[in-house]
Amino acid sequence: MIHNIIKDKPTRLFIILGGFFIANAIIAEVIGVKIFSLEGTLGMEKANFTLLGESGLAFDLSVGVLPWPIVFIMTDIINEYYGLKGVRFLSIITAGLIAFAFVLFYLAIHTAPAGWWQLSQEKNGVPDMQAAYHQILGQGMNIIIASLTAFLIGQLTDATVFRTIKRVTGENRIWMRATVSTLFSQFIDTIVVSYIYLYFSLGFSFPRVTAIAMVGYSYKFTIAVLCTPLIYLIHGMIERYLGHEQAANMKKAALGMQKLS
Repeated sequence: MIHNIIKDKPTRLFIILGGFFIANAIIAEVIGVKIFSLEGTLGMEKANFTLLGESGLAFDLSVGVLPWPIVFIMTDIINEYYGLKGVRFLSIITAGLIAFAFVLFYLAIHTAPAGWWQLSQEKNGVPDMQAAYHQILGQGMNIIIASLTAFLIGQLTDATVFRTIKRVTGENRIWMRATVSTLFSQFIDTIVVSYIYLYFSLGFSFPRVTAIAMVGYSYKFTIAVLCTPLIYLIHGMIERYLGHEQAANMKKAALGMQKLS
């Protein structure tokens, strides 16, 4: 039984796509506590611009934005071949696993540290490993509700917009449904996480939160457009892997046009 399941190409493909989807979502949550300077990373001067009356703004972003494009690409590919139910299924599982991971982080943080370990990195500039451990893994606890809410709303928005466009365009204009759905979902994701965390939790002013969200979204907008060729590359690889006939049947079934045999 298990051998037949593993040999089934659509099943293996779903596991592979789902694995990348889940892994990148969890990685983004864990590493996202670091804020990096995009300009500094690219060797450019800090932007230092004013937006909505908020001065001193720059492209200071969470490193969690690095793996998120892969999540949204996987969302579109999964939607293409497995439909809205496939995306919803993986999104719910991923949200549950992220919550589970943070529960384990909480428990790990609150275990009593061994004395020698706590002081083991003094020579490397880390005088208290327990404090460092708590700061890195525990900081994400503050935004877990905002992040999970934004993730679920964003994913369902992406899947719904993608499906709606595909019903109109059919098999044509992959770039349109992939890019537009990602732009919509990234916008929702950015707005939700920014206002829940920065406005309601940290008490930032409405104009400042809006300005920060606009800066973050401009980066995501650019990345979404640049990732469009990658959608075609992955799509072509899957077509060759499944075979055009099986791929066509799966895409029709994903739209509810026919049932897979």
